[in-house]
Amino acid sequence: MPAYDPNNVFAKILRGELPAYTVYEDEHTLAFLDIMPRAPGHTLVIPKAPVRNILDVEPATLAQVMIVAQKIARAAMAAFRADGITLQQFNEAAGGQVIFHLHIHVVPRQEGVPMKPPASFKEQPEVLAEHARKLKEALASL
Repeated sequence: MPAYDPNNVFAKILRGELPAYTVYEDEHTLAFLDIMPRAPGHTLVIPKAPVRNILDVEPATLAQVMIVAQKIARAAMAAFRADGITLQQFNEAAGGQVIFHLHIHVVPRQEGVPMKPPASFKEQPEVLAEHARKLKEALASL
């Protein structure tokens, strides 16, 4: 398996070199909005540890990421009055991975509304800021 690339976009977000609409952060994880969401509130949960994907992550780190993904899912259900949640996680190019830093997609879903195609549009900053506000508010009430 190729080595972890410390210049991937998520590593740059973790170092503060690129901006992100952060909704949650703790010692081990960061959760922020996808700027090309497949549905309103689409959030990415990543470990702060430099890991490519599920194939090289330590079990304890993976557990932390999943704990936060569940927390974000619960908040997204409330914040976006979702009918359900889709979790997605891709590994290596053949598995659909595009950014080679482990990440979990948490996508709030509405009954009968399909997800937008991946990377099909970039959301407006003011919309992302409002979605981040809603998620943070919902997280605070959990």
